[in-house]
Amino acid sequence: MDFELTDEQRLVRETARAFTDNEIVERARENDRNEHFDLELVAKIAAQGYLGAIVPQQYGGAGLDYLTYGLIVEQIGRGDSAMRTVVSVQTSLVCSALLRWGTEEQKQRYLPKLCSGEWLGCFALTEPDTGSDAANQRTRARRTDSGWVINGAKMFISMGNHAKLALVFAQTDPEKAHRGLACFLVETDQPGYQPQEVHHKLGLRGSDTAAISLDDVEAAEDGMLGEIGDGFKVAMSSLDSGRYSVAAGCVGICQGCLDASIKYSKERQQFGRQIASFQLVQEMIADMALETDAARMLVWRAGYLKDHGKPNTTETSIAKLFATEAAVRCANQAIQVHGGSGYVDDYPVERYLRDARVTTLYEGTSQIQKLIIGRALTGVNALIPA
Repeated sequence: MDFELTDEQRLVRETARAFTDNEIVERARENDRNEHFDLELVAKIAAQGYLGAIVPQQYGGAGLDYLTYGLIVEQIGRGDSAMRTVVSVQTSLVCSALLRWGTEEQKQRYLPKLCSGEWLGCFALTEPDTGSDAANQRTRARRTDSGWVINGAKMFISMGNHAKLALVFAQTDPEKAHRGLACFLVETDQPGYQPQEVHHKLGLRGSDTAAISLDDVEAAEDGMLGEIGDGFKVAMSSLDSGRYSVAAGCVGICQGCLDASIKYSKERQQFGRQIASFQLVQEMIADMALETDAARMLVWRAGYLKDHGKPNTTETSIAKLFATEAAVRCANQAIQVHGGSGYVDDYPVERYLRDARVTTLYEGTSQIQKLIIGRALTGVNALIPA
């Protein structure tokens, strides 16, 4: 399906594919086994220009459009969703928030460091008791003479242990509900920022996930993105970008499942012939091909709309919903094609399934995506704050 891509986009995709095959794939299994967050590999990804790919060159980014960015994320997701998470968080959540809501001084201060990989960032929204109900933040921010002091706790924060910059969402006035929310730029090199690694995850074992305690953490007076009351808007706009990259990464999982299943089916012999000749195996492979193409086209549509400045929240939610669920289905089918061999990590398909499962939960669960889509189609607010 290359007919909509430019020569430059094809080149970027091929470069990302080669980088993934040469650098990411060979490390993925051991990093997963050891729950190892591979900072050396993160540095290589940064050197490729994949962190902050959509950030304009004047701020240190590659200045790529969203469709091209999606092509990169797909390839990295095919190799290892843990590394795709790094790209998604750094670019789609942190950098995109700074680009849209940051002052010129904030952009100049932080974006070059984030794009180069000198600094990692995290998006501290989820709390121990607050997931889908993102407006109900228990973390509190109190104004001081020099800025703000923040107290609270965050949970399941990707890259929270290694981030030098945290986007922390906090309530400034509980009586105002989501209109009192604000997003603070917190530099984590201070005693009150206390991250703890989250272990024993089903998937994404090679990613960095943190529980964060915020004890009198300070943010400067000019360390807020937007104004008081913009916090919910900052979160939702960033999640809109994050859903796009998650969807693109899940296209990579689908493609990886398809590639692995085709290869294995041609190698595996049963009843004196390749299992690729069995019609029910072909049916599973055909199903994976269908899921992969459909997910990719939905991602490309969302990217096209983003690049042309057109409304795309609904289309991005559709892409995220379908691609994440498709990744789970493809991984399950791929294990079936591999039989017992698919149940151990000699092949990547069991990791694909474990890594795909969480994508239906974060950046808005599949159920939240359906609420967003349903609200857009009916015009009726389904319990989501406007």
